[in-house]
Amino acid sequence: MDFEKIRKLKERCTLRRDIIKEFLAELLGTFVLILFGCGSVAQSVLSRGPQGENLTIHFGFTLGVMLAVYMAGGVSGGHVNPAVSLAMTVLGKLPLIKFPVYVAAQFLGAFLGSCAVFCLYYDAFTDFSGGNLTVTGDNATAGIFASYPRKNLNLFNGFIDQVIGTGALVLCILAIVDKRNIGAPRGLEPLVIGLSIMAIAVSMSLNCGYPINPARDLGPRLFTAMAGWGKEVFSAGDGWWWVPVVGPMVGGVVGAVIYYLMIELHHPEPEKNFEDDRSVKDKYEMNAVN
Repeated sequence: MDFEKIRKLKERCTLRRDIIKEFLAELLGTFVLILFGCGSVAQSVLSRGPQGENLTIHFGFTLGVMLAVYMAGGVSGGHVNPAVSLAMTVLGKLPLIKFPVYVAAQFLGAFLGSCAVFCLYYDAFTDFSGGNLTVTGDNATAGIFASYPRKNLNLFNGFIDQVIGTGALVLCILAIVDKRNIGAPRGLEPLVIGLSIMAIAVSMSLNCGYPINPARDLGPRLFTAMAGWGKEVFSAGDGWWWVPVVGPMVGGVVGAVIYYLMIELHHPEPEKNFEDDRSVKDKYEMNAVN
């Protein structure tokens, strides 16, 4: 009797609509990405070095992306990035009606992930700067959550940085999941996508730290604005905040178009089985004669 009640309760709680399942998968996947990624930055910054460095941060985001895609991939595709969702929409791999749902889930997941990191290291934040949450200076901690440009980097160069970095990411993702190309073995796609993040991290992080994900940057930035860092998170770096939002969206589309025009468009069409076609034709002629 108890088992029957449990079964009925499970049936009542099970979601029926795919779009809701996909929303939750993208939300949770992006949450995990921020928890591990920004968590690795927090550990490095707040310990002032002994508990982390650039390489550990690269590993944090690499593993964060890999685990996020493993978590959400079977339900929603594991985009965890609005730029990737836009690229898939442009290529017709994601229905347009689902695009805003994916983006909303990704931004919400990134925001909640930032909340989790802040709660995890709340005492460390207080100890690090005496309770002063600053955006710039020696004790700045806003960079734990969102990207800020290095000194002397202008907005245009930063924009190009994000277009190229995100374009490279989308190119790699499309190649990895393209079953008519070499692709990656089934089940290993998230691992190889994570390695793509590592490749970008060790080669394109000098300018602003490879955000290449509007949700990963703007979601945590909104959190810092509300949690005590203030409006300076939007004015710092000559109003830098829009660059890691718009740049990746443009880069995602550019990467998708390049891959389609140079690779996917030229895949040979699947060969038709002429024997089956002939068999159907013979059967038709036989029925016509009869």
